[in-house]
Amino acid sequence: MKRIFYVPLTAAPYKQNKTYIEIQPQSPQLAGIVRCFWGSNSPYLNTESVFSETMVIPDTCVDIIYQIDYTENIITGKFCGINDASFVACEKTKPGHLVSVFAIRFYAWSVFGFSEDSLKGTINGCYDVQSRFYWLDKVLRQQLFEKHSLKERSRLTEEWFLKKLVSLRENPTIDSAVAQILMQKGALTANRLAEECFLSSRQMERLFHEYIGITPKKLCSLVRYQCLWNEIIRNPRFSILDGVCKYGFTDQSHLIREFKRYHAMDIHKAVQYARDNVENIQYMIGKS
Repeated sequence: MKRIFYVPLTAAPYKQNKTYIEIQPQSPQLAGIVRCFWGSNSPYLNTESVFSETMVIPDTCVDIIYQIDYTENIITGKFCGINDASFVACEKTKPGHLVSVFAIRFYAWSVFGFSEDSLKGTINGCYDVQSRFYWLDKVLRQQLFEKHSLKERSRLTEEWFLKKLVSLRENPTIDSAVAQILMQKGALTANRLAEECFLSSRQMERLFHEYIGITPKKLCSLVRYQCLWNEIIRNPRFSILDGVCKYGFTDQSHLIREFKRYHAMDIHKAVQYARDNVENIQYMIGKS
């Protein structure tokens, strides 16, 4: 699929600390496939409470997440499908354990090429990574113990992804449909999308369930919400009225209602949450 500038954001897009850093893929070939690699920069001694909470919003991405416990010599891996609602992720941690995290965040429409099974029914779900990515788990799991830094792990993963590109499973219709959605910033109907791709609405919906895990209508809504969230965060002059016109909402109430539906809080609180989660600036300065 032709690369279209679209960068979905998390609820805390400025968050960077010893437990969470993002690295962009270095290979241009992966730029439209992998949103980022993320996790801890290196192993750290966990001193936090038993539960850690993170707000997760629909970011039109899916994640493969590995949690490495060096103290118990255990690695757990999970695949998290696309979300259409916000939630608070509660991770159980063990104080005093040496741990690290390594994760791969894919654009939801690109992960199918690396998967060994359909993505149908994966919305809002988490699964053992081996259920769909056995090949990847086989080559990564042991290496995660041996390579400690996020940069080393992401470089290793990129090498395997580039090898896999030769036999990548692709669907031109899905690529074309997603390109249309991104170009229109989600502001189009499922019927119009089907017409653009010369398919019936039922055929289009079946393909989307198979390759992405959600309906075309839902993906359009999520992309529009993410474009709006980008605008709110990045544009200091953002106004709700401008957002209504730019992203095709019926009126201001529609925009406000739709944002809260996906973000689980109003715009003011969402921005405040993002600002409150600018963590450990001195840590980042020390690493620069």
